[in-house]
Amino acid sequence: MTIYVIAEHDNKKLKPSTLNTVSAAKKYSSHSQADIQILIFGKGCTEAANEAAKVANVTKICVADDSRFEHQLPEAIAPEIMSLVASGDVVMAPASTFGKNITPRVAALLNQAQISDVIEIVDGKTFVRPIYAGNALETVESSCEIHVMTIRTTAFDAAKTGGKAPIEVLALSDESNQMLSSFVSQKISKQDRPELTEARVVVSGGRGLKNAENFKIIEALADILNAGIGASRAAVDAGFVPNDYQVGQTGKIVAPDLYIAVGISGAIQHVAGMKESKVIVAINKDADAPIFQVADYGLCDDLFDAVPRLTALLEG
Repeated sequence: MTIYVIAEHDNKKLKPSTLNTVSAAKKYSSHSQADIQILIFGKGCTEAANEAAKVANVTKICVADDSRFEHQLPEAIAPEIMSLVASGDVVMAPASTFGKNITPRVAALLNQAQISDVIEIVDGKTFVRPIYAGNALETVESSCEIHVMTIRTTAFDAAKTGGKAPIEVLALSDESNQMLSSFVSQKISKQDRPELTEARVVVSGGRGLKNAENFKIIEALADILNAGIGASRAAVDAGFVPNDYQVGQTGKIVAPDLYIAVGISGAIQHVAGMKESKVIVAINKDADAPIFQVADYGLCDDLFDAVPRLTALLEG
């Protein structure tokens, strides 16, 4: 029995989400004594493979280094995974855009049901996942021959390093060469701040900021804290910031050491994306705002006074 972890990477470095997924695989392995193998699909991905080989508790790194995987198109990757797995095996991927793009195709090719957003592994066939924007937890018992699942990475600590797993080159099938899609272009927003899903501190703004210009208040605080910048859906829909800033059920799921919510009311869709943060600080002038119910520390004050004062204090 083998647990295959689909690695998320940029051909040079592993994304932290991969390490969290390996931890989930280790938890599953404790119930089944299964081997853990990391699958790396890419082009010129030797560095990523070498990094993966150092992850603890991994028995093998399987690498498919070919031009057809340069942009990690799911239509090319899914058939390769299907050709690897056998009855009793497990396929795991982070519940990120990357993982959600691949696992449904793998499950469909294998004629198996997918289990999404797993936050707890009870045993080899029982899993817990959030539903209704995280307001309820569902325990799922799967009778599938092959478990295909995405892992809510904020629910598992990152795997440690110290391993020395061998690297094996995969023999590629012809099916992944029958390209059903092609890469055209991509536009990547570049910023000096930490990536939102990887930042240890996140400062998020909501509709209370009133306009895009006022987001400079958030940016000033984030610069001092070396924080990622997030936003509520209301702020994104109003055009204050781009879509990739959105935190919540329909945005990004984050779990930083410190999450500062500024001018955010605390709708359940937003809370679903940040409630796993270790410390939550809320700043809102509405004392009845739902965000205070999940916050560890709350400041009922006008954000246009409170945040600049906090920024000034931190500047020293």
